[in-house]
Amino acid sequence: MRLKKDDKVKVISGKDKGKVSKILKVLKDKNKIVVEGVNVVKKHVKPGVISKEGGIISIEKPVDVSNVMYYDDSSKKVVKIGYKLVDGKKYRVSKETGEILDKKI
Repeated sequence: MRLKKDDKVKVISGKDKGKVSKILKVLKDKNKIVVEGVNVVKKHVKPGVISKEGGIISIEKPVDVSNVMYYDDSSKKVVKIGYKLVDGKKYRVSKETGEILDKKI
């Protein structure tokens, strides 16, 4: 999976199509991610650990990683991500510009 926590992504399909937000959690084994403000659902909870008084809360549910793409702030559009070896270290790079996206993986 080429996406990491705190990356900015744009939703490319589903009910929240077009939203740009950051990744809160990556679920590698299920190939899903939790994105801030995307796929928000209402959940009824009993009083307990999560909520003292119970009631209806809003939570973000995971979306499949295939429904989002990495959003590049500098070019203000979505880009594909590739890998590049520099001095024996692996870096994520934008396939469009060749720019390194982050430090060591």
